[in-house]
Amino acid sequence: MTERQDPIRVMVVDDHPMWRDAVARDLAESGFEVVATAGDGEQAVRRARAAAPDVLVLDLNLPAKPGVQVCKELVGHDPALRVLVLSASGEHADVLEAVKSGATGYLLKSASTAELLDAVRRTAAGDPVFTPGLAGLVLGEYRRLAAEPADAGEPGAPRLTERETEVLRLVAKGLSYKQIAERLVISHRTVQNHVQNTLGKLHLHNRVELVRYAIERGLDGE
Repeated sequence: MTERQDPIRVMVVDDHPMWRDAVARDLAESGFEVVATAGDGEQAVRRARAAAPDVLVLDLNLPAKPGVQVCKELVGHDPALRVLVLSASGEHADVLEAVKSGATGYLLKSASTAELLDAVRRTAAGDPVFTPGLAGLVLGEYRRLAAEPADAGEPGAPRLTERETEVLRLVAKGLSYKQIAERLVISHRTVQNHVQNTLGKLHLHNRVELVRYAIERGLDGE
């Protein structure tokens, strides 16, 4: 008997009912399990904690509590949660604020349904997903952050294995987990495991902090 994979659990947060319902319907019709929806920030935090989605599809412009605050609270509460921002704004400040608050990806509302479905799948897998043109911006911001003095960590740097360092270097260059897996001829799951182990060793909490760490040590160069 073949084992059926559980569907990806998704929650949609948007203050426009027609848009929210349309996105939820598209996801449900494509095999995702839509576990909740919400129309404002307070509702989003409350329902997400109860429904425990794998991926939160989140608009930034929300009443009661802004999307970046929703993202910060929920990712802080559950670091395994993946957040894909779906916004009408392509403003650089909005993109960077979303990433700093813990979002894994950022897609403009002008994206097609097919692009959205693909983005949700990739977000669930842990890949960073950005509307074309925004990924370079985010990597540039990582570099800017890395140029600022970081809090001093523990004196002795944690020892990473050769493979963990290799994965970290490719993460810093902006490669997705899938691209890293192909480059190193290992499975997607193995890449995720290496990243999780590295986060644990370095006492970091998410990919943003990991990339900053790597760039500070010059691991994003050739």
